[in-house]
Amino acid sequence: MAEKLAPEKRHAFVHNEQKVFEWDQTLEEVNMYIELPKGVPTKLFCCTIQAGHVEHDLTHPVKTDSSFWTIEDGEMHITLQKREKGKTWSSPIQGQGILDPYAADQEQKRLMLQRFQEENPGFDFSQAQFSGTCPDPRTFMGGIRSE
Repeated sequence: MAEKLAPEKRHAFVHNEQKVFEWDQTLEEVNMYIELPKGVPTKLFCCTIQAGHVEHDLTHPVKTDSSFWTIEDGEMHITLQKREKGKTWSSPIQGQGILDPYAADQEQKRLMLQRFQEENPGFDFSQAQFSGTCPDPRTFMGGIRSE
């Protein structure tokens, strides 16, 4: 049932009519997808992940020991482990591709439902809806339970 609450689509950051990166998030991680230039050997690409930086400053800090990157089918996939589980990111990179208020609210609602699903695995929250403003998944009702 948890897969029903996975991101439905990637968000895209487009600059000068060119897609720079796409991204999505779960309660625990932010995923970035970067299409690599054709014809350039993949061994020439490298990504250094720091607590608050991946080529550009990150919106929020990450756990570097459990963040990683891979290249597959001409796309670099960067998985950033959130330092604050449940925090809703409006973008992975500061000042780039920030979600509009409606999309940010939808993202927060989806993460809250993911949290409910994680804490209550016998129930299906995939059709649940919120009316009004959704609370913060990190802090609602005492916050996210520790592992």
